[in-house]
Amino acid sequence: MWVVLGNAISASKLLNLQTPEKADSVLALLRSHGFSQLQISKFVRSCPKTLLSCTEKTLLTKLKFFASVGVSREDLARTAAANPCLLAVSLEKRIVPTYNFLRSLLSEKNVIGVFKRRSWIFLVDHCKDVVPNIGLLRELDMPQPSISLLLAHYTHVTMNKHKRFGKIVGEVKEMGFSLRTSTFVSALHTLCGKSSKLIWKRSCKIFMSWGWSEDDFLSAFRKNPEFTIVSEKTLVQVMDFLVNKMGWPSGMIARYPRVMRHSLEKRIRPRSLVVKVFRLKGLIDENLSLGHVMHPQDRLLLERFVTKFQIEVPQLWNVYQGKVGIEDV
Repeated sequence: MWVVLGNAISASKLLNLQTPEKADSVLALLRSHGFSQLQISKFVRSCPKTLLSCTEKTLLTKLKFFASVGVSREDLARTAAANPCLLAVSLEKRIVPTYNFLRSLLSEKNVIGVFKRRSWIFLVDHCKDVVPNIGLLRELDMPQPSISLLLAHYTHVTMNKHKRFGKIVGEVKEMGFSLRTSTFVSALHTLCGKSSKLIWKRSCKIFMSWGWSEDDFLSAFRKNPEFTIVSEKTLVQVMDFLVNKMGWPSGMIARYPRVMRHSLEKRIRPRSLVVKVFRLKGLIDENLSLGHVMHPQDRLLLERFVTKFQIEVPQLWNVYQGKVGIEDV
């Protein structure tokens, strides 16, 4: 409590307030709406000018609005503490128009998701870039479900400057993506970040060092664009394990790029070791695809391999769990 009050008083001095009463009324309002002491402290440090706000006209109306559209007290406190400017912008000119725009395209649940993940959209003029960007996608016949997917889960992509957004859309089309597929949305997400082009080129260079051609890389990218944004360290570790330790052909990995997004320790390694046991004992076809091993849900994978061969290989479950090595089977 005293930490928060201390922050309020310090911020008040910076703002040349004669007394801290007004600041304390702001703190009291935030506490009454579920903000924790830590969240209030963060709020005050990030945006001390809100301590000058009129609690009734400025802050309370916004808190009530977000609550009225389904934002929980916990989510509102967490988001506002991370982005205090939410309670400083105009309700009528910025927040309500942005909410209405989002709600015209998304379900209430998805709008709340945007609020929690990308609340910055409530601070900008969505008519400047977001509306033209979505308009461009409509002109190019992107289906509404794909537009909604982009706006709901990759909101920041739609907030790119319209000229840059249009350029990237054109590049994605040239790569052979269809606007009628969800992978177009994934490709936009992958290429729209500030360093995306550098990361994309870095990933291409890494895979070509493992024997992929440019066509292999582009084909893999069209299947699963987001595998290219995995960290360089992870890409190298996974390729080294699959190719050098497990003997999977590099070309097969190019056909199943989604594998690169799985956890090496939790998924790739235990499943690969089980397959290696099968190969050593001649229980499966040598041409088993990587996707057949890595993509199924855990339950299906266990039924398909581990449970099915418990009698032939009693230690298989222990291999899968990492309790014993292949040499002990």
